[in-house]
Amino acid sequence: MFNSNHFIDVILPIPLEKQFTYAITQAEAGFLKKGMRVAVPFGKRKIYTALVLDIHQKVPEAYEAKEIHQILDEQPIVNEFQMKLWQWMSSYYMCTLGDILRAALPSAFLLESETNIVLNKNEKINDLELKDDEFLVYEALQHQSSLKVRDINNILDKKNGLPIIKRLITKNVITVEEELYEKYKPKLVRYVKLNVVYSSEDKLQELFETLTRAPKQRQIILSFFTLNSTTKKPIKVSDLIKKSEASSAQIKALVNKNILEEYYLQTDRVSFENEIISDTKNLNSEQTITLNNLIKSFKSQNVALLHGVTSSGKTEVYVKLIETILKQGKQVLYLVPEIALTSQLVSRLNAYFGNQIAVYHSRYSLNERVEVWNHVLNNSDKAKVVLGARSSVFLPFSNLGLIIVDEEHEQSYKQFDPAPRYHARDTAIVLANLFKAKTLLGSATPSVESFFNAVKEKKYGLAELNTRYNNVLMPEIELVDIKDKQKRKRMRGHFSDRLIEEMTEALDNDYQIILFQNRRGFSPIIECHTCGHSPQCSNCDVSLTYHQYKNQLRCHYCGYAIAMPNNCTACGSSELDNKGFGTEQIEEEVKVLFPKVKVARMDLDTTRGKYSYERIITSFEQHEVDILVGTQMVTKGLDFRNVKLVGIMNADSLLNFPDFRAHERSFQLMQQVAGRAGRTDVRGKVLIQTYNPYHKILQQVSTNDYLSMFYEQLDERYNYKYPPIYRLIKITLRHRDYNKVNDGAEWMAKSLGQVFKQYVLGPEFPPISRIRNQYHKNILIKIPQNQSLLKTKEAILKIKNSFLSIKDFRPIKVILNVDNY
Repeated sequence: MFNSNHFIDVILPIPLEKQFTYAITQAEAGFLKKGMRVAVPFGKRKIYTALVLDIHQKVPEAYEAKEIHQILDEQPIVNEFQMKLWQWMSSYYMCTLGDILRAALPSAFLLESETNIVLNKNEKINDLELKDDEFLVYEALQHQSSLKVRDINNILDKKNGLPIIKRLITKNVITVEEELYEKYKPKLVRYVKLNVVYSSEDKLQELFETLTRAPKQRQIILSFFTLNSTTKKPIKVSDLIKKSEASSAQIKALVNKNILEEYYLQTDRVSFENEIISDTKNLNSEQTITLNNLIKSFKSQNVALLHGVTSSGKTEVYVKLIETILKQGKQVLYLVPEIALTSQLVSRLNAYFGNQIAVYHSRYSLNERVEVWNHVLNNSDKAKVVLGARSSVFLPFSNLGLIIVDEEHEQSYKQFDPAPRYHARDTAIVLANLFKAKTLLGSATPSVESFFNAVKEKKYGLAELNTRYNNVLMPEIELVDIKDKQKRKRMRGHFSDRLIEEMTEALDNDYQIILFQNRRGFSPIIECHTCGHSPQCSNCDVSLTYHQYKNQLRCHYCGYAIAMPNNCTACGSSELDNKGFGTEQIEEEVKVLFPKVKVARMDLDTTRGKYSYERIITSFEQHEVDILVGTQMVTKGLDFRNVKLVGIMNADSLLNFPDFRAHERSFQLMQQVAGRAGRTDVRGKVLIQTYNPYHKILQQVSTNDYLSMFYEQLDERYNYKYPPIYRLIKITLRHRDYNKVNDGAEWMAKSLGQVFKQYVLGPEFPPISRIRNQYHKNILIKIPQNQSLLKTKEAILKIKNSFLSIKDFRPIKVILNVDNY
C-alpha cells in the first residue's frame, strides 16, 4: 500500500448506505474529476465500476483505503446537475445512491467483472494425470489464451462446469483472474473509395482494360461511379452491393487487388433524419389563448398545468413552446408515460424538428441508449428535444429549458420495483428547478394532486383548453346495463345487443372500433364444475390465467406457466369452466361475431418485441385493421383519425378495486379511452357496459364532469386522510417465512405507533400476499401537512435500523416507498 494523502469517495452500483473511500496518487488527483468512472476492488474478489463523487484529502478513519485499479474516462459522463438530482432523490425517496446509479446509467457504462480462466504458466503440467473432462479444458486453453466460465460450460456441454474448474485450480493447472470489459461498442459502417492511383484518366482507362475479363468487377466499378456522381456522401458497401447486384466477396476481391480501399465510419444506431422540415401548424384561437396563458403563468410560476380535453390539440401547444425554447439554444425533455406513444409522437415531432430529436426508453438496446446519453451529455444538435419514458429524467442535461410531462396523471410514471421508487413527474419538477427551467404538466384528466396544487394551493399555474380541435363534438357516452341485458337474454358472449348494433353500423360505414378490457389473457380463472378447484400459482397466492394462443396457464406476477390441463388436477373431472374474460377472449368473440373483419390485439403479450407497438399502431392507422382490442395501452393519448366507436367491455372490474385511488383511476381510464373516439368531423360514440349504470363515477364519465369527480374525491381524501391532504409512506416487509414476516411486521408497527400514534395503519397482508414465494406485509404511515417530512423520515430510518439489528429480523427485506401512488 503506497502512502497517499489524496482520496476519492465513490458511488458503487450496489445499495450501500455510505460511500466508500479509495486512495489515489497525486497525478490521478490532478486528472480525476467528479462524475468520472473508476474501476475499484470491492470485497475479496470483485471489481466494480464506481463513479467519483468527491476528491479530497481526508483519511478514512474506520478502514485503510484501497487503491483504485484504473481510471475509465477522460471526461465526466455524469454532470453536477445529475449529482444534485441523485442526492435529492436519495434523500427524498429513502434509497441509496448506489440504487440510483444502477437505475440512471445505461448498464453498458457499468463495466462488469467477468471471471477469466487462464493456463498456469508457472507449473509443469503432466496431461496424463488429467481426467477426460479436465483434459478438454486444458486442450482448449492450448489454443486460446483465456476462456470465460460460460465458454468452458459449452466445451464440456454442461450447465455447470464449476466443479471441474475447481479441480483444475486445485491441481494448479489453471488460474483465475477478474477482467473488466466495456460493453458499449460504437456501430461502425463499412465504406469504400477508389484507390488514389486511379485518379488520372490514363490509369482509369488501364483499369477498365484489365477488368474486361472480369465483367462483374467492371460492373461494380461502373456502379461506384454512378453512385459517386449522384451523391456527394461517402459510399457504403451495402449501397454498392445493392446498386451493382454484386456479392460482398466480389467487392472484397477488388479491395484485395488494391483497386478499392475500405474504411469504417462510426454512426448512430438510431437517427431521425428528415430532409423536409415542415412549419408548425398555426394554432386556432382557443389554442392561442391557452398558449398565452401558459407563457403568462410561467412569468410568476415554474410549473403550469394544462388541462385540455381529449383531442383539443395539446401537442400543437407543446410544439409552439418547444420552438421558443429551441430558439434560446436550450434543451427540451418531453416525457410520455408509455413507449407506445413514442412512435406516433416521433413522426409528428420529426416533421417539425428534423434530426434534433432523440428518443430514450427501455426497448432501446444498450448501445442505442449509450449513444443518446452521449449526445445529451455533449449538448449535441441531435438531442435538442429528448422524447422518452420515465428513465429519461436521468439523462445528463446541461442546458435544460423546458420539461413537458404529457398525460401527467399516468401511474406508469411511478417506479415500484426495484429502488429507486421515484415518481418521474415529481422528479422532473425538481430537475427543472435545478436549471431554473419551466415544467408543463398536461392531461385531459389531471391527477387529483396536480389539480389540487393548481386550483386550491395555487402552487402551479393553470391553463385550460375546453373545446376539441376544429370544434369537433365530444363523443356521446351511453351506459349499457348488462344485468338487464342478461335477464332479457340479449347478450352474445360478452357483447350486448346495443354494442353489436353500434359495431355493425360503424363497420358498415367503414369506420374503426376500439374495444377496451383491462385484463390480458383469455380467462383469469379456470374452475372445475365438479369440485370447484381452481389452478393456483405455486409461487404466488393468485389464480393462473388461461392464455389460449399458447394453450397454457400463466401467472402474471412471476411468469410461472403450465400446459392447460384436460382434467381437474384435484378430482379428475373434465368439466373445466372459464370465469371472467380478458383481451384474448374478446378477440375470439369478435372473430365469431364479425368473421370478415380484421382484428388486432394490443396488450403486454403482443407488444414484447422492440417494434411491436409500432407495427400494431401503424397497421391500425393505415386501416389494415378494423377492430383493435386492448388493455390500458389503447387509452394512452394515441391519435387515431378514423375511430367512430369505443366499447368498454366491463367498467365494474375497474371500480371494484381495493385502492383509495380506484375511482379516480377508473374515471381517468374511461375518459381517456373515450377520447380515442370521433377525433375528426364525425361525432364518436362510447358504449360502457356495466352491472351498475347508476354508479357515481360512471355518471360523471358519461357527462365528462371532471370537476365533480375532483371535488367528490377531494372530500373523501379529507375525511380519510389520504393524499393530497396527507402524504403517504408505505413500508413493506418481505420474507419466505410467513411467521417471520408476521412477527417482524408486528414489532415494526408497534415501534412506529409509539412515534406516529394514530397515523400508522396496519400491518396488513395485501390482497395478493405471496409473490415469488415471498410473503408481503404492509404498514402505511400518513403524514399530516404540518408534520416535518424530514424528521418523519429520520424517525422511520432509525426504527428500520433498530429492526435490522435484531438477529431474528435481519433476513427480512424492508422496502420503503415514499408517495406510494
